[in-house]
Amino acid sequence: MGTGTGTDTAPPAGRASRRRPRSASAEETGRPARRRLLAALCLLTLLLGAFAGWAYAQTRALEDDAATGNTALTDAARTSEVKGAAGKAVNALFSYDHADPAAEKKAAATYLTGKAVAQHRTLLAPVLAQAQEQKTVVTTTVTDSAVERIDGDRARVLVYADQSSTSTAAKAKDAANYAGAMLAVDLVHRDGRWLVSALDTFGG
Repeated sequence: MGTGTGTDTAPPAGRASRRRPRSASAEETGRPARRRLLAALCLLTLLLGAFAGWAYAQTRALEDDAATGNTALTDAARTSEVKGAAGKAVNALFSYDHADPAAEKKAAATYLTGKAVAQHRTLLAPVLAQAQEQKTVVTTTVTDSAVERIDGDRARVLVYADQSSTSTAAKAKDAANYAGAMLAVDLVHRDGRWLVSALDTFGG
């Protein structure tokens, strides 16, 4: 009876011997896999850290280049020169006297280059179409300006101006008109002077 009990309750030696090697084999197989996963995660962390450091350095370099490349932030004399050139050009380009139409052509030839030639012609076309009939006199005066950037021989200036338009024609409905204007003026430095290379208007 005691022998039968021992035989019934104790696991067969052969079965136990088969289970232990199977369990040990699973652990041995799992450990290298976990090591490889941990190594991969560590490598990914290092790569991400390196990329973050590189990206930060590149961002700072771009910011530094923009700050040092924009002379408007570092050269007060150059900035003043550009503001003066933009103001003088806008005053001349957008003023018109029906009694002296040659002055407008001279201003265009003096201050304009590139696509600004066509842009100026388009902007002034409504005035020129009726100037002789209505005896129009337009006076433009720059009241303020801000240099957005200066990069080598190129610059961009925001210009604020007051405009008055008067007519001496008897049939003109409005003898005088006043308005404000805002323009973005691109300039290029050529042959020792600043020329207007592009004009953008923002209404008035």
